[in-house]
Amino acid sequence: MKVAVGIGCRRDCPADAVEALVRQALGQAANAAPFGLFTVADKQSERGLIEAAGRLGLGLTYLSRETLREREPDIQTHSPHAQRLLGVPSVAEAAALAGAGSGSVLVVARIAAGGATCAVARVAP
Repeated sequence: MKVAVGIGCRRDCPADAVEALVRQALGQAANAAPFGLFTVADKQSERGLIEAAGRLGLGLTYLSRETLREREPDIQTHSPHAQRLLGVPSVAEAAALAGAGSGSVLVVARIAAGGATCAVARVAP
């Protein structure tokens, strides 16, 4: 199953926390074949995200706030923190859905640990 992994994090979140959470999320998605990590463009300077993507062997794609807002009807977990700081309803879930493309669905709703959030979306068949 081809999936996109959405990631959110607090400032200066360590790569270890991001990597562990992504592995945990992928472990919850049977037969997941991740093709990339996706996050909001505001996170371009987060070294932990960049390092974790490298360790996982996945590309890291930055998406605009508008792109994340477009997936609001499809998210399951609204984040008051993301809404207040970035004006988006979710980072991890919306980024996963946007990364997986039109018709995608969440297979792992947002999970959080160590200052990071993660969600997984399946590409439409």
